[in-house]
Amino acid sequence: MNPLSPPLPAHVQMAQAPVSRQSFNEVMMPTYAPAQFVPVRGQGVQVWDQNGKDYIDFGGGVAVLAIGHNHPAAMAALKAQSEKIWHVSNWMTNEPALRLARRLIAHTFAERVFLCNSGTEANEGALKLARKYASTHFGEHKFEIVAAKNSFHGRTLFAVNVGGSPKYVKGFGPALPGIHHIDYNSVEQLKASINDNTCAVILEPMQGEGGMLPGTREFLQAARTLCDQHHALLIFDEIQSGMGRTGALFNYMQKGVTPDIVTSAKGLGGGFPIGAFFSTQKITEVLQPGTHGSTFGGNPLACAVAEAVFDIINNSEVLAGVLAKEQHFRRRLAAINQELACFVDVRGEGLWLGAELNPALASRGAEAVAKAHEHGLIMLTAGNGNILRFAPSLLITEAEIDLGLDRLHATLKAML
Repeated sequence: MNPLSPPLPAHVQMAQAPVSRQSFNEVMMPTYAPAQFVPVRGQGVQVWDQNGKDYIDFGGGVAVLAIGHNHPAAMAALKAQSEKIWHVSNWMTNEPALRLARRLIAHTFAERVFLCNSGTEANEGALKLARKYASTHFGEHKFEIVAAKNSFHGRTLFAVNVGGSPKYVKGFGPALPGIHHIDYNSVEQLKASINDNTCAVILEPMQGEGGMLPGTREFLQAARTLCDQHHALLIFDEIQSGMGRTGALFNYMQKGVTPDIVTSAKGLGGGFPIGAFFSTQKITEVLQPGTHGSTFGGNPLACAVAEAVFDIINNSEVLAGVLAKEQHFRRRLAAINQELACFVDVRGEGLWLGAELNPALASRGAEAVAKAHEHGLIMLTAGNGNILRFAPSLLITEAEIDLGLDRLHATLKAML
């Protein structure tokens, strides 16, 4: 800069200054409490921060990075599409969106797909579809929804009301009518809650945020049977459990229960924002032009990346590898627990596992996450913060699992 030129205005200086973790507190709304480091580069299951420190990523961007950071196939798909067309709006369609929809239909029960940008949007759309279907075929009285306590279906006002977590609803006005919550895996409460006014039952086939609780076949099958009896639609929220996370393309396939609607996001784009919900032609024909939409839904860039992610995951070797690596993960966690007696339970499915901390550590989950950062490990919590949650890349190697769990062992040992 010319020493004789006047200094830049303060707001320009701020905009051009280097950013750090402190910058978050200065410019962002306080809706998050992010880690004290800023990641700047990732490759596979490794992440590096601004200071060059490396981390093993067991969080996977909250079960998003299904094929890890910067997978070459996803990067190539993004680059190739970026040189063609980025956005067309839904006044038109585009090739990547149509190809992705074909993949979902070819490998699931679905006959029609709606593409959006996130899991919240997918759930919002699925719930709207269920109410529209019920209203069209049975009347306006049939609008009630049954969901599970401690479930998580997104952050829109509708989604947080359907989710069974009071902490996400408090302060946002009165509860929306017609939504009933039951204990997860309770067949008796399910039977007592569904009636002819029910338009939909929405369940995670395995609860994630609520405590890493796999749904039992008995519970999910009861939901299927009761929905059939009362002409209600069964929605499975597979935002986290889908796209190979549990060792099948979608978790409903392992549970042997086929829903009417499935919602997907997170791993679907492998890090690029995209969501979807899919169902049968009969159900979706109640949606006509104008009844639902999304400006960016079906974005060509997102769909091109999702195509690449889908093709990598929808592979028998990859899916079998998820189950094999689950067992390796469990063996190593058991060995840590045998030495440190830090867990009361390890549960979950595939590479989506939760280790519940013992009573002495149960209130220290957030501390464990922060301490893990010091040891070069990224992980999450679930439940009331008393469960350590692991959702790494589905392509993680056993050697990388060992390295990450060595760092977890050091973290927990430092806390005891």
